[in-house]
Amino acid sequence: MATTPAAKGPASYFPSIEKKYGRPIAEWQDLIRASPLTRHMELVNWLKTEHGLGHGHANALVAHTLAESRTN
Repeated sequence: MATTPAAKGPASYFPSIEKKYGRPIAEWQDLIRASPLTRHMELVNWLKTEHGLGHGHANALVAHTLAESRTN
């Protein structure tokens, strides 16, 4: 029986983020990319204050999204 490897790093938070906030990760990432903010902690604080995310979830989304942007 094949098993999928467990997500590591920020992506390990994604299932709980989707479950808790009811939005797919791609939607959160689109919001982050569309924001005029560019600094990590500015984006984290924005997600917390404007969208009600907890610090860990906001941090994971921002870290993963910014890391993707750097590699593309």
